Order: sequence, then C-alpha cells, then structure tokens
Amino acid sequence: MPEPRAAQHRFVRLLTGVAIIALMAATLTACGDRQAATRPVGGSPEVGVVTVAPTTVQITTDLPGRLEPIRVAEVRARVNGILLKRLFIEGSDVKQGQALYEIDPAPYQAALQSANAQTAQAEAQLANASATAQRYQPLVAANAVSRQEYDAAVAAAKSAQAQVAAGKAAVRMANINLGYTRVTAPISGRIGRSLVTEGALVSQSAATQLTTIQQVDTLYLNITQPAMAVLQLRQALRGGSVAPVGKSEAARVQVVLDNGAVYPHAGKLLFADITVDPGTGQVALRATVPNPEGMLLPGMYVRARLDQALYEHAVLLPQQAVTRGGPQGDTVIVVAADGSFAPRVVKVGPAQGSQWVILGGLDAGDQVLVDGVSRLMPGVTKVKPVAFRPETASPAAPEPAPTRGAVSAPKSGSSVRPAAAAAGQSS
Repeated sequence: MPEPRAAQHRFVRLLTGVAIIALMAATLTACGDRQAATRPVGGSPEVGVVTVAPTTVQITTDLPGRLEPIRVAEVRARVNGILLKRLFIEGSDVKQGQALYEIDPAPYQAALQSANAQTAQAEAQLANASATAQRYQPLVAANAVSRQEYDAAVAAAKSAQAQVAAGKAAVRMANINLGYTRVTAPISGRIGRSLVTEGALVSQSAATQLTTIQQVDTLYLNITQPAMAVLQLRQALRGGSVAPVGKSEAARVQVVLDNGAVYPHAGKLLFADITVDPGTGQVALRATVPNPEGMLLPGMYVRARLDQALYEHAVLLPQQAVTRGGPQGDTVIVVAADGSFAPRVVKVGPAQGSQWVILGGLDAGDQVLVDGVSRLMPGVTKVKPVAFRPETASPAAPEPAPTRGAVSAPKSGSSVRPAAAAAGQSS
C-alpha cells in the first residue's frame, strides 16, 4: 500500500501549488485594477506647477545681534568715608541729579571750616600789608623811608593777596568734597543693585563702585555680518542689479525675539564698521532700537532683520523646485502649454525663507514644476500641470499614551505611511 499513499501525497501538493498560483494571480489582478484606476487618463501624471510672475523682491537678512544700553554710568565714590545711607530703591528709575548715597560729611565739614579760617587770616594779613604799602608810598617820595622798605611792604601786600586767593581755593575744594559726600545720579536711567551697604568704608583712591545706572529707553543693537556678504551687496548696489532701501544699505532694522515674534518698534541703522575682525571675518554694524515699554533688556541676544536692497523683476520659487549645482548649473523644470517639459538653467539669487530669488532664466507665464518630480518615469513625455498648493500642517490631535507592545500612529505631517496604505501601494 505504500505506492497509493505516495500518490495521495503528490496529489495534495499539486492542489496546494494550484491554490497558491490562483491566489497570486488574483492579487496581481487586483493590484493592476487599482493602479489602472489611479493612473491618470491618457498616461499623463499630474504635477504641481507655479506660474512665473516677476515682481519686486525686498531682500531681508537675519543676523545675530546683542543689545546694550545706549548710556552706562558706574557710580563710584569720589571721597573717602563711611557710608551712612542708601537713598534709592534697587531696580527703580532715577533722574539725573537724584541723591543716591550719603557719606559721613563730618570730616569735610571740619575741613571747610578750617579753610574758611585760613582764608580769613589771609585776608587780615592782606589788609595790614596793603595799609603799610599805602603809608610808605608818600614817604618814599620824601625820602622819609628807604626804597627798600617800600618795596618790601608792596611785596608783603602781594603775598598776602596770594594767600587770600589760595584760601578761597581751599574753601571751594572743601565745599566740593563736602558735596561729594552726597552721591547723586550722573544720568537718568534704571539703577541696578547696590554694591555696598550702610557702614561700608568707601575710598576715593580705590574708586569704590557703588552701583550702575543704565539708560534703557533706547538701546544699541550690535550686529555682526560676514564680510563676504557685505562685499557682494555693495558690488550688486554699484552694478545696479539691486536698488538700495532708503539712503543707506540697510536703513531699517527689525528685532526678532527668541520666540519668533517681531518686536513692534523698528530700529534704525547707524553705521557699519570700516574694518573686518581678523579673528571671525565679520563686520560690525550698530543700530538703535526704541524701548519705551522696557520690554528689551541689555545683554539679550536677538535676531536683527535688515531690509538691505530691492531686486527688480525677480521671481520667488519654492526651494524644492530648484536643482542646485548640477552639471549645467542651477536648473528648474519648465512645463509647456502642451504638457511637455524640459529643464532650464536659471540664475539663483539669495534665499528668502523657504524660497529662492530667481534673477534670470525665466519669463512671465512660464510654468515651473514644483511637486511631482518622482512621477516623471521613463517613457513619460507629457504631464498635466495643476496649480501648486503648499501643504499646510493641521494641528495634531493629542495622542493617547501607547500601551506596552502597541505601535503608536504617526503624527500629522509625518512622512511615515500607515502599514495598509504602504502595502497597497507596494502591490
């Protein structure tokens, strides 16, 4: 009986092979039907295009910058003494001339009294010497006194006069030192923390720093820009390919904060440095930015957006439409009216966000292929152009926490496709 049993096994294997072949044929037929259903009529795939419309493009450049106060004053002690009082609130706004500290004035009051006394003594000596010189004047004419005695009296009067002048200067210096015991604000602005406390010994010789005042209603914005970019811009301006904005290369400056928000008050460029930093190859620029609400703080790092120049009759294209650095240079694919397409060499300028500024190679009305390059398979000679619409990412719904062993769904906008769709397309 072994022979009938072997024949039975061969029959079962034959039936299994036939079933597998039938299943594969059905699967291939279904995939072919789906591909036929999704294939465009006439064999021309749809591609997204942008119609060229030349316009004036304003060139803006985002550069790193740092804010600093327009005026800074370090308040220091100008006399020696013990600090008695602090007369301001830390972090508040102060006015020029406002009293900030009081240093013990007693030694300087005594010095002023001493200077006044010495001045009074010198004035008394001057009065006596002047009277003696006046009495000797007629007597020397009558030979009642010698000429030598008269000259000595005149010299004594002049010496006393000089002593009076020195005494008055000493009184003035004593008054100045006494005034320095009351420390005042040299500028108006926002005052920082106090670096000394009551009872501290401050020194004129060491120039003890007491606090710092910064004027923050207007701030300096120090910007750095690569020297090569400055050179290219100046060459373009002189060649006439671009037009300047305002009277300078960058007259208007906008401040972009860390969160991407644009500061509402625009700044103004003051100057660009005439030298290049040899260590970094950067050129320093400085602008002023109004800060009436005090939102900006000195020392902050921000992005400075400069309006530098205008390109006339330029074209803006999404960066994905341009192939950079090919054998023929920078190229785009232009779709003709009959659906045929061909590459074309273009002149690419600077980038503006996610777009390239095209300076030459395209005419008004040209249709540039942006989306659908992957559909240009071998054998495809014509395409069906449709208006390109950039995909706008919809806000993703909150995802539940994945359980152990489960696979989380891809986020919105992700390039990962669901498994079912991937399997359908691969078939």
